[in-house]
Amino acid sequence: MVPAATDPEARWGCLRRPAAGSAAALHAGSCGLRVRAARIEVELLVKGHSDLGEVTSEIKASERQTTVAIADLEWREMEGDDCGFHYGDGTNEAQDNDFPTVERSRLQEMLSLLGLETYQEQKLSLQDSLKISFDSMKNWAPQVPKDLPWHFLRKLQALNPEARNTTMVLDTPLDARPAEKESQMGEEMIYWDPAEDITADDIYSFSELPTPDTPVNPLDLLCALLLSSDSFLQQEVMLKMSLCQFALPLVLPDSENHYHTFLLWALRGVVRTWWFQPPRGLGSFREDSVVLSRVPTFAFVRMDVSSNSKSQLLNAILSPGRRLWDCFWHRDLNLGTNPREIADGLVEISWFFPSGREDLDVFPEPMAFLNLRGDIGSHWLQFKFLSEVSSAVFILTDNISRKEYKLLYSMKESSTKYYFILSPYRGKRNTNLRFLNKLIPVLKIDHSHVLVKVSSTDSESFMRRIRAIMSSIARSPCRRLSMEDMAHAARKLGLRVDEDCEECQKAKGRMERITRKIKDLDVYRRDELRLQGDPGRKAAQVERELCQLQWAPDPPEKHRAELRRRFLELRMQQHGQDPASGVQEFIAGISSSSPSEKQYFLRWMEWGLARVGQPRPRQPPETFLTLRPKLGATSDLSEQLWPEPLGVEHFLREMGQFFEAESCLVEAGRLPAGQRRFAHFPDLAVELLLTGQPLELVDGDTLSIPVRWVTGLLKELHVHMDRRSRLVVLSSLGVPGTGKSTLLNTMFGLRFATGRSCNSRGAFMQLITVADGFSQDLGCDHILVIDSGGLIGGASASAGDMFELEASLATLLMGLSNVTVVSLAETKDIPPAILHAFLRLEKTGHMPNYQFVYQNLHDMSVPSPKPRDRRQLLDPPSDLSRAAAQMEKQGCGFRTLAGTAFCNPERQHVWHIPALWHGAPPMAAVSLGYSEAIFELKRCLLENIRNGLSNQNKNIQQLIELVRRP
Repeated sequence: MVPAATDPEARWGCLRRPAAGSAAALHAGSCGLRVRAARIEVELLVKGHSDLGEVTSEIKASERQTTVAIADLEWREMEGDDCGFHYGDGTNEAQDNDFPTVERSRLQEMLSLLGLETYQEQKLSLQDSLKISFDSMKNWAPQVPKDLPWHFLRKLQALNPEARNTTMVLDTPLDARPAEKESQMGEEMIYWDPAEDITADDIYSFSELPTPDTPVNPLDLLCALLLSSDSFLQQEVMLKMSLCQFALPLVLPDSENHYHTFLLWALRGVVRTWWFQPPRGLGSFREDSVVLSRVPTFAFVRMDVSSNSKSQLLNAILSPGRRLWDCFWHRDLNLGTNPREIADGLVEISWFFPSGREDLDVFPEPMAFLNLRGDIGSHWLQFKFLSEVSSAVFILTDNISRKEYKLLYSMKESSTKYYFILSPYRGKRNTNLRFLNKLIPVLKIDHSHVLVKVSSTDSESFMRRIRAIMSSIARSPCRRLSMEDMAHAARKLGLRVDEDCEECQKAKGRMERITRKIKDLDVYRRDELRLQGDPGRKAAQVERELCQLQWAPDPPEKHRAELRRRFLELRMQQHGQDPASGVQEFIAGISSSSPSEKQYFLRWMEWGLARVGQPRPRQPPETFLTLRPKLGATSDLSEQLWPEPLGVEHFLREMGQFFEAESCLVEAGRLPAGQRRFAHFPDLAVELLLTGQPLELVDGDTLSIPVRWVTGLLKELHVHMDRRSRLVVLSSLGVPGTGKSTLLNTMFGLRFATGRSCNSRGAFMQLITVADGFSQDLGCDHILVIDSGGLIGGASASAGDMFELEASLATLLMGLSNVTVVSLAETKDIPPAILHAFLRLEKTGHMPNYQFVYQNLHDMSVPSPKPRDRRQLLDPPSDLSRAAAQMEKQGCGFRTLAGTAFCNPERQHVWHIPALWHGAPPMAAVSLGYSEAIFELKRCLLENIRNGLSNQNKNIQQLIELVRRP
């Protein structure tokens, strides 16, 4: 038996084996002599016996067998049309495969190898991937193939640019395996018991899938993981991959179920910011979803065999100067030469976005790039799709013969521009030229559409030529499609679009019924979100005054009574309102009995509300040095540059106000408990919290905690948790623009809003579940993470009420917490409000575990401070410390933060985090240093929780009491 890896017919399942004794078999026998003669010639060619040695030398050893097989097929085709090789008919290549069982088992075997077969019915969810476990505390390496998906997800969650490196750490190196064991393995592979009933299907089911000791191609791992994930985990994977500047899957192949999927929904969460320069006028930054942007699109495909790598060529096109970005995975990377088992037919997409800097911008406008994995002859459906949606298609090939000519002749009606990138073998020049001359009138091209690249070709000049071609196409009238437009083309060709499922479309329709009524944000807030207007703000102010009276030494009872009367009148005024139609529609959306439909609805609402926002003002070019793309922002801005957006939190806040007003009236005896209409609102909100939706803890409009609403949320959370209610509370404080939310999102995979989508006020909470097997060791069942957003604005004591408000809110959040992360942008940026909150809490005896994070926002090269320098970070100017001590009535005995037992710089309580970006946005990826530093901070936090350094963990009842405390 010939091993599968070296048998060309086993390698190419599209060959038919003629039955023994048939006429076809006799003809095949006569063809066989010619085939063997051709094979000898091709083998000599591959070994370098050619006058074009500089071409053949580029072909790696791993590609030689494929080269021989393809040349063998070409010889058969050139000898006659009855050799049994067929291209796809354009419907689906899986239908044309002579061995569909092999392809189906290939996918199933890959899923089984990776431990993902259990997720084919019940898909892997985002919440499953975010649970805190033993692995969260160690930088572990995969030991067996089943570790690979989880290793990839952990690395991707941490925005680690090495996430695609799926190398396993084996207990026994492959080379160290005993010879007798290899012999035994070989016998087991080749021989079987002749008494066993072996059918033809069983024989052909032997595949070349990796053994447990063989690394898996990263593209196979990605495809298997996406096929096993639900829509929301797919979306998260795409988002994190985009921040790492990885090429994203656009068409996901699935030979098992005979369809391929266009990933429109999965890519909707990717939002990019770029510099837009109109032909006339001032430039500005534009932010939009990649799904909605209409840009020129260029596809790169391989026909037959090519000694030039498409992926490396694409990386070079996207990279400025000599600094290459490995956006597309290619053969020279680790595991790049491993054979793909299920990823052939994958279409990837990436983009170029200009920054406004001439030294970095290889194109003046955004462009999209598509890459088909595999040969177009085997993936004809994908090739037709690319021809339908692209401004131009670049075809890389070494051979153009009769069958390639037939293949491209069928595209004679296409209006797409085609370009060829050739590197011809010996003896193929004349053949290539002959068929190229025939294709020129068919594809409406000329000789300028043919480029030749061999090893002696200057790469820089070749890249400039290709870029010049693309720029010329973009300047002329050309096809510009958004991904939504591409989805229409995909449907016409029979591709499945992930967004077309019933639950997703129902949620989209509900979102559109809400957003189509929003013409002006201010008018909509006034008319539809009525309880957040003057009555709500006045009620919050009166309640704040009532709380302050409780601390007065001799509060006037008459004034207290007057405040209570006004407070109840305002709540009565709120209760007299009914939810507006948009709020009712929103409530219906989150009340759906389908959990998936709820999540679809919330995502649609986020995007829909972002689209109806007010036009953003233009910014000068230098602003880009501080702005950061959405979901990765660490801008150092002291004031809000963009109008406050309308978000999901405003609808949830309106629900909270209805619940708050009703609860006040029930407490005052003004409303019978049996007449409550909104008592179920906390339950609806908690269900969202449990699926990863951030909930507002501090009202961003009034800067107050709606105590009854938050208490109701916590009570419902206690019910949902049943007996697993041990909590650790982790809060993050700091001046806006210091990267707090990005840090938390990177550390735990959370969804706190960042960048321009971030509301400048409010504090939000998200819940992280601890895995069952780890909760006893860690000492808690859940971690409640609170992001302070822009609560602490750095107001000084002279600011009066604003400073007192910030100090009170900082005191509250730190008082709720077991662990507090204080984010600092500069040495002098310790907000005074946090210093005052620290001194107030010290008097109560409550001391959270503090972690001070110094984030380097601009320069990645600054080294980490030494311990003595770390102490200086926490030593604010003496006048600030003295003022804080005097305000907190500590006289001259003040201390700085560095002078406490819970802040010991030598014990790593001060962290230096490198710059977020490696390079300049928008084409920069997250830096490895940032990812590794965040992981180390996470490990330290979990270790502190595990060792009890975060004070006694809380249960929900204790948290409720702390919230209620005035």
